[in-house]
Amino acid sequence: MIVVDANILIRAVLGRRARQLMEKYSLKEIRFFAPDVAFDDAERYLPLLLKKRGKSETDIAASLDYLRTLIEPVDRELYAIFENEARERMHGRDEDDWPVLASALSLGCGIWTEDADFFGTGVAVWTTSRVEIFLRSQPGTSEP
Repeated sequence: MIVVDANILIRAVLGRRARQLMEKYSLKEIRFFAPDVAFDDAERYLPLLLKKRGKSETDIAASLDYLRTLIEPVDRELYAIFENEARERMHGRDEDDWPVLASALSLGCGIWTEDADFFGTGVAVWTTSRVEIFLRSQPGTSEP
């Protein structure tokens, strides 16, 4: 299992690679999680990004609904007990990202992100270019 940052949700809507990895490894029973606020962030930023690219924003809700079938939202009730610790570890960085770190701490797993602020916070951090190394190493996912 791995916690997904909002920027990965955005990549999964705008591109193919992140979504393909989620689809592939969901079938192999890898569990993906994201704090509830990550979906809110993606919903807030996607219209601006799509507008910059000259694309329609009509499919945002459907795309995020689809991602919710692959990624389990983590309720604040679960990760809130790690808020102080996560904020302390994120001190001097983008502290608004504390829910992602708190979710990873509460679930005892790593983070999939493109945000360098998570490096050095005490949890494994994977970028899209490397996350498949982690995903392949999980029990039951070995390739024939």
